[in-house]
Amino acid sequence: MHIRRIVTGHDPKGNAVFVSDAAAPRTTEFEHVPGFVTSLLWETAPNASVSAVEGDPAVTARSWAPTQGGTNLMFITFPPDAVMMSPDFDPAAAGGEYMRVLPGLAEKFEMEHPGMHTTDSVDYGVLMEGELHLELDDGVTKKLAPRDVVIQNGTRHAWRNKSDKPATMLFVLVGANRP
Repeated sequence: MHIRRIVTGHDPKGNAVFVSDAAAPRTTEFEHVPGFVTSLLWETAPNASVSAVEGDPAVTARSWAPTQGGTNLMFITFPPDAVMMSPDFDPAAAGGEYMRVLPGLAEKFEMEHPGMHTTDSVDYGVLMEGELHLELDDGVTKKLAPRDVVIQNGTRHAWRNKSDKPATMLFVLVGANRP
């Protein structure tokens, strides 16, 4: 998946400038889950300002789950569920890869219920292409089509790709308080 990321900022006089125009720097095509691709595009800290940020927060982000008041912007391409059902699929190797590539998010996944996870965030998700099913507690699901928008309020959920083609979502996670 090639994602062009254009970042703007300000010059010393306060004029708007293009800071960068390049491929997203933190994109991973998973080795142990063929077709699973993640790209962390940007992160904002709590109380972020609009002035130029030193460095690239997508590169230096320690977690794929934002802190309270922070945000994370990401694309995720989900392969068909059949990939995880293949006799060649190695769950232990895939789990290790998740932990290396998706720190802060991988730890949220439930081992006894594959795919299920909960984050302390309000998530805005837009299905860009493909077809996905959003599963909540007790197996209740909703089928999504391109341009469908999901707003998740810290709910326990899993993404299921029951089709035979990849599906790509754009997510903005906003770190929130859990009462």
